[in-house]
Amino acid sequence: MKIKRHRLYRDDDRPYPFRRSPNQSGVIAPEFLVMHYTAGRSAASSLDWLTNPDARASAHLLIGRDGAITQMVNFNRKAWHAGISSWAGRTGVNGFSIGIELDNPGLLSRRGDRWYSFWGDPVDDADAVEAAHKHGGPVRGWHAYSGEQLEAAIEVGALLARHYGLKDVVGHDDISPGRKIDPGPAFPMASYRARVLGREDEAPEVFVTTVALNIRTGAGTRYDKLAASPLPPRTRLAVQAEDGAWRLVDVLDTVAGDMDVQGWVHGRYIAPVV
Repeated sequence: MKIKRHRLYRDDDRPYPFRRSPNQSGVIAPEFLVMHYTAGRSAASSLDWLTNPDARASAHLLIGRDGAITQMVNFNRKAWHAGISSWAGRTGVNGFSIGIELDNPGLLSRRGDRWYSFWGDPVDDADAVEAAHKHGGPVRGWHAYSGEQLEAAIEVGALLARHYGLKDVVGHDDISPGRKIDPGPAFPMASYRARVLGREDEAPEVFVTTVALNIRTGAGTRYDKLAASPLPPRTRLAVQAEDGAWRLVDVLDTVAGDMDVQGWVHGRYIAPVV
């Protein structure tokens, strides 16, 4: 993909879908990338809302769970995604950032033995992550991001960083702490930032197991358990890769006498160290 005249194009010069949002203003010189989740029911419904003048909100891009990308605002125009916000000693982050919305309902609730979105839609256990937010609060359920969605976000994020010389990647929860909680703990911010900015040597984000947790040779219960299984609660992990709800991790603690364990665990049962 590439950028021409502040719009997103495929390598064969076909433009990505563009649906103009009226919720924009002025020209900007973007310096930061801000990640959000929509808290909507679907990509289509969120796109309808973000292009509705009544919403008074927008973003530059929306990425669906299937990885489909739709642009709503040119990258050199101010999209209304950040609201009341501050970063790097400045307020009004809309004026110097690009905003990406990821189709994701966000917080989940547990009723009986099932997870449900705010909209009442059931969510598979494999798509639920239980974690506390990095800014505090209880362990809660969050909807996982899909692999296709994250790969699309990485590709376009890296392109934007190169094209505009972006300084950093932040979450809505970073620029509006206490007011916003997206993209939340299900979003792998540390690894995403490193890949987008080309900083693969940055220290990975540290997680801990929230239960006694099996670690396997592959991403799924069909794969064999490693001899270190189960990892004790509060075992420290560094996430290296993702496959759906599963995480490839390096175990940072010595487990059963082994100080060099690497394998796959389910993301629902790990939480970032806060």
